[in-house]
Amino acid sequence: MPPLRIGTRGSSLALAQATAVADALAAADGAEPEIVPIKTSGDARRADPGDKSRFVKEIEDALLDGSVDLAVHSAKDVPGVLPDGLSIVGVPPRADPRDAIVGAESLAELPDGARVGTSSLRRQAQIVAERPDLQVVALRGNVDTRLRRLEEGDYAAIVLAVAGLERLGLPGGSPLDTLVPAAGQGCLALEARSDHERARELAAALTDHDSLLRLTAERALVEGLEADCRTPVGAHAALDGDSLVLTAFVGAPDGSAWVRDTVAAPADGPAALGREVASRLLAAGAAEVLAST
Repeated sequence: MPPLRIGTRGSSLALAQATAVADALAAADGAEPEIVPIKTSGDARRADPGDKSRFVKEIEDALLDGSVDLAVHSAKDVPGVLPDGLSIVGVPPRADPRDAIVGAESLAELPDGARVGTSSLRRQAQIVAERPDLQVVALRGNVDTRLRRLEEGDYAAIVLAVAGLERLGLPGGSPLDTLVPAAGQGCLALEARSDHERARELAAALTDHDSLLRLTAERALVEGLEADCRTPVGAHAALDGDSLVLTAFVGAPDGSAWVRDTVAAPADGPAALGREVASRLLAAGAAEVLAST
């Protein structure tokens, strides 16, 4: 039987994630998968930053034309609506979903007017809401590039995902527990053609039920808000016994307005919980906040 071909972005983090999945698949299947790096329009910066599919489209095209059998995505990059014929077929155990500050112990210890680097409007909205005196400055590039810019003194601190740092074997910084993470942060989403039985079965064997429940609730929230990975929306679901607790945040990038909510519901209805919280946020003015971004 030919090896499974895994499509992924070519960044260091994406390759580390794909390698971890390939190793787990090899242990389950007995055959070493082939990793196929694919350059996306988001990597090439050809796409509009608001394009929901800019980090996955070319990989999904390769799934559909049969060039690869399984895709490994950062779940936060995957749009709520998938192309016809494709589905999320696996969600491995989730890594730490929190954001972390690197270069300082906390936001509170930064001096007035300090420059903080991040590429995320969601992070910017929450940082400025907490510390309106800080200068939140755009910082793009892969993790290594961002860390180098910090070392060069361009920023007093930068904010990154704990999961990305850990997967690259880098120091994890100091977690920012007050920030609501992006929906799916710390999760991997395995995507395949709906008719590819082998890929579906192998990916399903790697799925962690609790991580799948949490991701389902967070994705339903984002879809209910008609948001995307560039929108300043945070969503974090956590299990508490038989309940699923979903915390959500919607904010203006300048910190001038924000809405936050937390709702608990039975864990067996994650999508319904996500839709409920989205409705509550919209009723509280989230649509107006999002329209201002």
